[in-house]
Amino acid sequence: MTLMHAYMEPRIQVEEAITSSSLNATILRPRYVLGPGHRWPYLILPAYWIMGPIRSKRATAARLGLVTLRRMIAALVEAVENPAQGIRIIEVPAIRRH
Repeated sequence: MTLMHAYMEPRIQVEEAITSSSLNATILRPRYVLGPGHRWPYLILPAYWIMGPIRSKRATAARLGLVTLRRMIAALVEAVENPAQGIRIIEVPAIRRH
């Protein structure tokens, strides 16, 4: 089992359980949060810059992009201050707008 699979499998299971419940919930889906002690992803930023202008890669680059800790916290605060009615999923592009 790859490290990413070990991360994704339980996340998918939890999201499915939440979605099938009658709960109101906001699910945030950051790919990776840049913060103190986690600087290695800066090494792959050039790959995102290269993929961005390529039409066939643009959506993937946006969906899998990196978010800063500051933007992640802002997205979490927004989710708490504005509770969802039903299920709300916030992906990387929306997290980056905070």
